[in-house]
Amino acid sequence: MVVNFFLCKVTYDKMQEDGTQKPEKEVYLVHAFSFTEAEGRIIEEVKQYIRGEFEVTNIRKMNVWDLYDFGDGDRWYRCKVYLKDFDEEKQVETRKAVAILAHAGSVREAYDVVVKGMSGTLISNYEIHSVVETDIMDVLKDVAPVATKTEA
Repeated sequence: MVVNFFLCKVTYDKMQEDGTQKPEKEVYLVHAFSFTEAEGRIIEEVKQYIRGEFEVTNIRKMNVWDLYDFGDGDRWYRCKVYLKDFDEEKQVETRKAVAILAHAGSVREAYDVVVKGMSGTLISNYEIHSVVETDIMDVLKDVAPVATKTEA
């Protein structure tokens, strides 16, 4: 089975300091097998933290080539990286764009996290094209094994 990343938006009313309620939107990245599993996982996660009613307002796939979670920051950055290769037959350099998410405290730290993460791969020829802060609050990475039904 293929495991995917899903971007899930959750909306709820948050109590303000002055006693009024204001609509709040939070975005989470969920590692799951399907849209249905992603929705179930995000509901289980946020109901631990959000008091009252909330709604999962949007779920969409997000292409992520890799995720580096060893930074010290509190933000997630989407890094566009070009993987370079040389086609000997055509004598042309090829580039493949991939998205890497880095957990860091700043753009510079995210860049360094990607460099450190890429040093652990066999890919040596790459170019970090851009680093952009995302609105992702948290990443739910651990995919639970698929439950199988057994008959008595």
